[in-house]
Amino acid sequence: QVQLVESGGGLVQAGDSLRLSCAASGRTFSSYAMGWFRQAPGKEREFVAAISGSGGLTYYANSVKGRFTISRDNAKNTVYLQMNSLKPEDTAVYYCAVDVARTVSASTRKSEYAYWGQGTQVTVSS
Repeated sequence: QVQLVESGGGLVQAGDSLRLSCAASGRTFSSYAMGWFRQAPGKEREFVAAISGSGGLTYYANSVKGRFTISRDNAKNTVYLQMNSLKPEDTAVYYCAVDVARTVSASTRKSEYAYWGQGTQVTVSS
């Protein structure tokens, strides 16, 4: 079993930055791919970024490429999402998730992720 707890969300203005954190416990965190997804009101949950178990491979949605950076610290069992140049359309609940079936790569599909955190709200005002 894996437990995930996100933090770092908040209310910011367009152009500001935020760093989200996701603390994991319960299994060998460093083995598994991790992902960030987001869900805006009335919309489906969508892929944002993912990282392989070692951190050597990263993947981004086109909408965030160049603005967001995913990273991980396996010694701290934590994955991060650095979000720069935030836009109002980035407003959503952000979720981290673990893909316990994948280690050397990472999936962009939410169906591949078995465990999810409770989410953290990010609101970007214009």
